[in-house]
Parts: sequence; structure tokens; C-alpha cells
Amino acid sequence: MLQVLATTFPFFALVLCGFVAAQRGLLPLPAIPGLNGFVLYFALPCMLFQMGARTPVAQLLDTHVLLVYGGCALLLVAGVVTAGRRMGLDWNNAAFGALVTAFPNSGFMGVPLLVALLGPAVSGPVILTMLIDMVFTSSLCLALSRLDATAGGQGAAVALRNAAGGIVRNPMPWAIALGAVASAAGLALPAPVSQTVGLLAAAASPVALFTIGAVLARARIQASHQDPAGPTRMLRGRDDVVLALVKLLLHPLLVLGIGYGLRACGLPLDVAVLHVLALVAALPSASNVSLLTERYGADSARVARIIMVSTALAFASFAGFVAWLA
Repeated sequence: MLQVLATTFPFFALVLCGFVAAQRGLLPLPAIPGLNGFVLYFALPCMLFQMGARTPVAQLLDTHVLLVYGGCALLLVAGVVTAGRRMGLDWNNAAFGALVTAFPNSGFMGVPLLVALLGPAVSGPVILTMLIDMVFTSSLCLALSRLDATAGGQGAAVALRNAAGGIVRNPMPWAIALGAVASAAGLALPAPVSQTVGLLAAAASPVALFTIGAVLARARIQASHQDPAGPTRMLRGRDDVVLALVKLLLHPLLVLGIGYGLRACGLPLDVAVLHVLALVAALPSASNVSLLTERYGADSARVARIIMVSTALAFASFAGFVAWLA
């Protein structure tokens, strides 16, 4: 356990550094979108391209991973949305509560952290979970969020089209796809281009983790200036902790339970791959969900609190799952 904590500590320490820098004003809040842009459009795509190019295509097209991880995401979304609706939330807030619970921070945190812990062999399953969350989980929750008659005048079909447009504009799926093509064709970049990609890829992990902390600090600062009245005011203070625990504990346990159940029924899913899926599910909530929440008019303060609580608690809970499964 101490060895696991020693490996994970630098990753969470970088998140804390970003949080403190933004909270103390060392990093101006207007600079945070620039950091996000660098990670999203340059550093992280280069890292994903490298990993995709080094990963056998069969791992990037593993239907067993799709069945287990995607099925668990569907069950989790259904459960959280149902619970939210029974507690009186509208579709918009119930859907974004489900998205922040089911969408782990696999891009900015999971890929570098799991590769550091388990080696480059985990790249294939982790990258595939990212595609599932970006294409399936987020699209489903965005469609559900538009079922309210007052949800910005948009319907589920419009939300799905917007989600599809967002996927097309997101460079990460394209980087993964190009890496898969390079892997399948055995292509190699020219040396100068490869070195440039390598330099950007090397910057992805530290800058992404620092940016997570800065984004969380910005969300906290903005939430402190918001009017506490709103559709989820009565839930704050208890709902954020509950959903953070669902993300950190129930989600990975659900993946393990469904995975081992399907293996018992004959699904040829490797145990090591199943454990990687569970560790992805044990990651804290994705920080970019707060941006989507604000864009679609849901309670962004509530979602930001869930992300912050899950990130803080994940230092211990994630290390526990790693010690158990790795």
C-alpha cells in the first residue's frame, strides 16, 4: 500500500499545486483556458497518438471491454438519474449528476497514472474506455438532460446532434484513430516529427494534472459567488459526498461484479483487463463535466463540488483499489 501511495502521490500533488496556484492568484483565472487548450489540442492528443500507435489494434477494438464497461456506464447512469428524479431533481440536473458520477477523469489523469502504475500494456483498455465515455456516456446524459420542456428550448435529438458535433471537434478521438491506423499499417513518423510529438506528449501528464487543480479552484471560486438558491439547494452538503462515493466505490465494484459475472457465463475477458477497467472506474470524476454543466444550464456549483470531493477522496480510495487489484 505504501508503495502504491508513493507512486500515486506525485500525480495528486500536481493537482494540489494547480489548485493552490489558482486559489492564491499565482495563476490568473483567465489563463486557465489557455492551459486547457494546450493539453486538449496539443499535448494529450500527441500522447494518445503515441499510445495508439504502440498498441495492437485488437486491443483498441475489444468488444468485451465495450460490453462490460459500456454496460456498467448505462446501469450507473440509469440508477443515478432515477434516484435524482425521485429526489425531485429536473431532468437536466439528474442527467448531469449521472454524467459526473459515471465519467472518470481517464484522459487528464487516468492514462498517465495507470501507465505509470501498471506499464504501457494498459494503454489499449484505458483508451477504449475514453472512447466509450466520450461517445456513449456523455451523449446519453446530454440527451437525457434535454427531456425537460424548459431545457433551453432544445430536445433530446438536438442535444444528440450537438454531442456528435462536439465529438467530431474533439481532437482526442482523432488522435486515437490516427494512432490505430499507424499501428495497423506499421507506419512510423519521420524523426523530426516524432521528436516533436514526443516532447508534446511528455508535457501532457504534468500540465494536465496541474490544470485539473486549477479548474477545480476556479469552480470553487465561481461557486462561492453564486446565489445559493436553486433547484438543488436542499441537496447540497449531502448529495455531493454521496455521488462522489458512488463514483469512487460503487462504480469500480459494479465493473468488477458485472465483469466476473459475465466471465462466469463464458465471456472470454482477461482478468487483467477487467482489473484495468475497474481501476479506470475508480478514478475521480472528469473535470470537464463542470464546463458542460455550465453550458447546458444545470447546477454547476453542485457538479463542481462532486468533482472536488471525488478528487480529494480518490487519493486514498484509488490507492486502495490499486493495492487490491494490481
